Amino acid sequence: MTQSVPSVSVTYARNGRSTRANELGMRPMQERAYAKRGEQYLLIKSPPASGKSRALMFIALDKLHHQGLKQAIIVVPERSIGASFNDEPLSQFGFFADWQVPPRWNLCNAPGEDGGKVKSVQAFLASSDRILVCTHATFRFAVDQVGVDTFDDRLIAVDEFHHVSANPDNKLGAHLGQFIARDRVHLVAMTGSYFRGDAEAVLAPQDEAKFDTVTFTYYEQLNGYQYLKQLDIGYYFYTGSYAESILKVLNPHEKTIIHIPSVNSRESTKDKIREVEHIIEELGDWQGRDPKTGFQLVLRPDGRLLRIADLVEDDPRKREPVSAALKDPSQKNNRDHVDIIIALGMAKEGFDWIWCEHALTVGYRASLTEVVQIIGRATRDAPCKTRARFTNLIAEPDAAEQAVIEAVNDTLKAIAASLLMEQVLAPRFNFTPKTPTSGPQAGFDYGAGGYDPNKENIGVNEDSGEFHVEIKGLAEPKTKEAERVCREDLNELVAAFVQDRPSIERGLFDEELVPEELTQVRMGKIIQEKYPELAAGDREAVRQHAIAALNLTQKAKERVAGTALTDEPAPSERPNTAFIQGVRQFVTDSQNRRHRHGRRAAHRRREVGPDLPHGRCRDHRHLRALQHQPRQA
Repeated sequence: MTQSVPSVSVTYARNGRSTRANELGMRPMQERAYAKRGEQYLLIKSPPASGKSRALMFIALDKLHHQGLKQAIIVVPERSIGASFNDEPLSQFGFFADWQVPPRWNLCNAPGEDGGKVKSVQAFLASSDRILVCTHATFRFAVDQVGVDTFDDRLIAVDEFHHVSANPDNKLGAHLGQFIARDRVHLVAMTGSYFRGDAEAVLAPQDEAKFDTVTFTYYEQLNGYQYLKQLDIGYYFYTGSYAESILKVLNPHEKTIIHIPSVNSRESTKDKIREVEHIIEELGDWQGRDPKTGFQLVLRPDGRLLRIADLVEDDPRKREPVSAALKDPSQKNNRDHVDIIIALGMAKEGFDWIWCEHALTVGYRASLTEVVQIIGRATRDAPCKTRARFTNLIAEPDAAEQAVIEAVNDTLKAIAASLLMEQVLAPRFNFTPKTPTSGPQAGFDYGAGGYDPNKENIGVNEDSGEFHVEIKGLAEPKTKEAERVCREDLNELVAAFVQDRPSIERGLFDEELVPEELTQVRMGKIIQEKYPELAAGDREAVRQHAIAALNLTQKAKERVAGTALTDEPAPSERPNTAFIQGVRQFVTDSQNRRHRHGRRAAHRRREVGPDLPHGRCRDHRHLRALQHQPRQA
């Protein structure tokens, strides 16, 4: 019998908005991005399955046909993602042109090594053809060979932009810095997670300031689906071999991607082939391989025949047919094509299997970016798919001291990922100070009583997935850059905060910790390092906005814990209002407490803004719930 272990569970309205196309065939995110097609530097931050690839097609075609650019070069991190930019008949849906990539210029499909494809890039640059697709590595080699100036008057579009880093050792980041300094190309950067697992900055602050940003949130994306209404994110702690415990959380009736652990991790048995064989044996009786697809065929006790794609296999003669079968465009909408995919280092970012209901990962990933990407494999919308989940199997410690240390490290990482995903999945917060001249913002619903000029208000815009929250005494950003950070980068700051090990470690274990030390000192230091050009007043405004967003998300979650953190889907009569009502209840209760307690509570509110209720970043009940075990030192 399988176990469901959600730590984060979010329900959505399924209003269909994010999948509805306009007269040009653009979904809402694509329409929002296309509205900024004239920008020279454009950053698109949007979750998996929101249509970033097609958004880039619309923008690139406009730049080629109407903005005078010579060519478009699409750069992806690995060859498999190149398929996202295959030909698309966009004119059938109302657009003025089709997206067409001549086969010779999709270098992701070409044989040979990346370094050997530089001549193909050179040939393309000298040709009259318009579009080329290649990997990050091919592009780096080509820039080294031909120089930055050779790419003048062209569009460079970088997919999975979080692979870029401002660290001088990151060659792609260094090249992009040179392109921006020369200022003769257009750049479109696309990512579902604008932060890196190593907490390095993606771009240097002076370069990042040149980009105009299009943000489409997870909340907008999932709330606007037609079918998927619930997403669960959970952690399951096991003892012994994971292969013996995996069926406790693996439901053979769910379409599942299993990511087995790296052979260098403590969860691995060091025999990846045998691990796959064991999972297959536990699922049923092996019936052989499908001769066409290479899928493993397994007969379940109930008579169902499972089709399992093994991407762990080292023999390319066996693995390549499986990989090709998974990419087969004719099977994209066939739910019965495959049931379970087992992978190691594959089927993560850019892997498009809309039917995936469960992303099951063994061993905690060191990178929060990787976790977000893996979760994204399960968040595609598909008919009859109403619920999706991510489960992380983490080994409990054994008697060895080193294993105990590693286990605690993994637990801290799990907590960090859970805190981050709660923030990522929430609506976007727009904070404004409450003043005598404050008023309602257009498009926001302020509840049954409407906007009240005599108190702090909270409004909700369901269409855009945003909150408007008023806070007395909130510091306002003074510059456009600080306004942009408060509007666009709060999730990135939360990511940096939860990846800051001292913050999580002390918040969990230090009983004597003064909350301000985390929310003022640590967060303040993070902001100063990330945005060194901001003045002190702007840094304080950004800090207050970031802590307010983190605090509101956690407090709202506590209010709805009885309904959201459940193994069963939420009743249909409350499809997506629990979180919103939780925020409203928290703010309302906080206002009432202030009226009752007056000045006595003032000193407890310093770290989140003068009039936002106090909330320790360390909440032991919440953190222990994430661990599913008592607090450990």
